Amino acid sequence: MISETESVYQALLGGLFTYGLTALGASLVFIFKNVKRRSLDVMIGFGAGVMIAASFWSLLEPAIKLSKDLGYKEWVYPAIGFSLGGLFIVFSSFLLDKYYLQESRSIKLKSKFKRSVLLISSMTLHNIPEGLAVGVAFGSVSSGIEGADMVGAILLAIGIGLQNFPEGASVSLPLRRDGMSTRKAFFYGQLSGVVEPIAAVIGAIAAISMRFLLPFLLSFAAGAMIAVVSSELIPEAAKKSKNIATIGVIMGFMIMMIMDVALG
Repeated sequence: MISETESVYQALLGGLFTYGLTALGASLVFIFKNVKRRSLDVMIGFGAGVMIAASFWSLLEPAIKLSKDLGYKEWVYPAIGFSLGGLFIVFSSFLLDKYYLQESRSIKLKSKFKRSVLLISSMTLHNIPEGLAVGVAFGSVSSGIEGADMVGAILLAIGIGLQNFPEGASVSLPLRRDGMSTRKAFFYGQLSGVVEPIAAVIGAIAAISMRFLLPFLLSFAAGAMIAVVSSELIPEAAKKSKNIATIGVIMGFMIMMIMDVALG
């Protein structure tokens, strides 16, 4: 078992890793004006598959086991947390979509820059629960929860990082295409990932200091990630080719499952 300080530090490193891959994806704007869509779709699909598997093995399963250890009904807190995590993403997306529709109908605000701000806001929004998930996963390791281990936390961070790479590119490249300078396009592309290390630290501290709420926090992060995958990642990856996206999801899930079960 690792100490609480080490757990927070590792959560910070995990958040910095996922942010770093966002920035790395955004840096493609210095090399290309466009990247083959199929390549991005495979990476998004693969990351989605990893996140689906991690949502169960690294977050939901430990939440169920901890609920039993704490004397709670095994399904109550995981069910409530999972539902609220998913609804948080759904409600947030609804508000953002509503704001987007209102702004797009406004003559004064009908600009490429406004569209870009909304794009960055959308990416930033769903990066927050991803960062929290990383933090909670690392924080739960120091609590000695059955089913929560370092391998699972690391694999979760890797999976989120993998799908962050094409996300960074999907922000910076359209901005460059709309006429923004290369440096500004990169800056705004990586900006959406800045929240992840911050959210990771908050998630780790919450997991350590409020152990009685851990089943809820773990399952909330799982629900939020599943909602992000189903509402954002898979539809985005499947726009051009459902088969490519599906293969990516299957491969990501399978590899995460094998590594988590075998190494965990």
